[in-house]
Amino acid sequence: MSARGAEIATEADLRDAWRPRVNPWIVTMTVMITTFMEVLDGTIANVALPHIASGLAVSIDESTWVITSYLVSNAIVLPLSGWFASLFGRKRFYMACVVVFTAGSLLCGVATSIGWLVFFRVLQGVGGGALQPTSQAILVESHPRRNQGMAMAAYGMGVVVAPIVGPTLGGWITDNYTWRWIFFINIPVGAIALLLTSALVDDPPYFIRKSLRALRIDYIGLGLLGVGLGTLQVVLDKGQREDWFESNFITVFALAAGVCLAGAIFWEWRRRDPVVDIHLLKDRNFLLANILMFTLGFVLYSSTVLVPIFLQTLLGYTALMSGLVLTPGAILTLVLLPVSGFLLPRVGPRWLVALGLLWGGLSLIFLLAPLNLQVDFNTVLIARGIQTGGLAFLFVPINAAAFINIPREKMSNATGIINLARNIGGSAGVSFVTTMIARRSQFHQSVLVDHLTPYNPDVQAFIQGAGQAMFARGGADSQLAAQQAQGISYLVVQQQAGMLAFIDNFWLLGVIFLALIPLALALKRPGRGEQPRLGA
Repeated sequence: MSARGAEIATEADLRDAWRPRVNPWIVTMTVMITTFMEVLDGTIANVALPHIASGLAVSIDESTWVITSYLVSNAIVLPLSGWFASLFGRKRFYMACVVVFTAGSLLCGVATSIGWLVFFRVLQGVGGGALQPTSQAILVESHPRRNQGMAMAAYGMGVVVAPIVGPTLGGWITDNYTWRWIFFINIPVGAIALLLTSALVDDPPYFIRKSLRALRIDYIGLGLLGVGLGTLQVVLDKGQREDWFESNFITVFALAAGVCLAGAIFWEWRRRDPVVDIHLLKDRNFLLANILMFTLGFVLYSSTVLVPIFLQTLLGYTALMSGLVLTPGAILTLVLLPVSGFLLPRVGPRWLVALGLLWGGLSLIFLLAPLNLQVDFNTVLIARGIQTGGLAFLFVPINAAAFINIPREKMSNATGIINLARNIGGSAGVSFVTTMIARRSQFHQSVLVDHLTPYNPDVQAFIQGAGQAMFARGGADSQLAAQQAQGISYLVVQQQAGMLAFIDNFWLLGVIFLALIPLALALKRPGRGEQPRLGA
């Protein structure tokens, strides 16, 4: 081995030899508190929007900025978390984020107008955006490599389960208390997390904190990334409501997002001291893991939106009942995440990712796509539960594969990038399926209406039967009963068109998962004694 190779190996050994002064699992539970709280906050407010609109005397459309403002500020901060951690120190930065997030939660709960609520949600998102990647970096560094699969399983319990239980918990809190309590519950959790972090978490000795005096702040990179990610998030959230590029608002924001993000990539690639180290994407595993994590967020968040909308709009379920359908899936995921962590060092990440994609894809195609308007509660519950279980074999191995070749001192930057990929994937997935539901419903409705002709014997038989039923119930003469029967037939067409649109979405999400299996098999498992390449 060369002298340079021996030096690299010695540095790597020293980094791997460092351990926190308390049990790593205590550190894991500490950072998991804030991770679960922050991810939960991204979905818990969704079901409370009608109550927020009513309480603050605004329209439902205006209330959606409560969600959008949080996602925008969250997306901007995510990739910058590593840079801020190196500037202020990871522990100090992490604790500051907990304080900002908790204070933002308190202010959101006492907001007296929609303007102030949106402003405080931006503040909350600024604090929450860095919690995920920073807590993940702390977690990864606290465990030796052989235990990182189980550590990622623990982290996955917050990231995967929180958005699943968020709508149910939000519905229960809103129905039994007020919408303000979906923010107030963060206060004691944040206080506990702050105390535990102060007492139990430390920066590792090899963590390099940059001097503010020596650091040349990359204002251009910060500006390009902030504007690019912010405008992209607005486009994804508002695109369908504004009819996409038929709206000048969406067109301008999309152009701004494209130009700024392309400029940011070009600028950061050439910087010696970038705000976001996109050179990490030169590593094959890290690049593939980001693509897979984007897809995981795409399918996880979009399917979590699809199922409740299907149950509420077509089957007439309440918000709470539709949320309960998601609960068994969260429980199954909790059970399987440790199994995934246990299998990871024995099987390797690529086979587990392939299993998760196959599991999720087949479940979407053969369990959720065949649903119909006569389906019962238990059938949907079981189908969704089985489909969600496959996520346990995706999150853990994707994260493990991503960090195989990442030096520990670059971990904060790497976790920021991969968490951004998942969050942007989630936003893109929700935007995609809501657009697909609207467009495919219109398509299927136009096809079905073509069959509603006086010459179709089945249509005539249905209208005649419905008219007779309306007439027999009383309160309508034969002519009025016939008109009501026509209205019922059109309502049936709308319901069937909506059902077909949901089937299209479930089927397409399943195909997306199956199509990524070759990508999963391209992940590389490190050989024995292989040292990190990046930054060496």
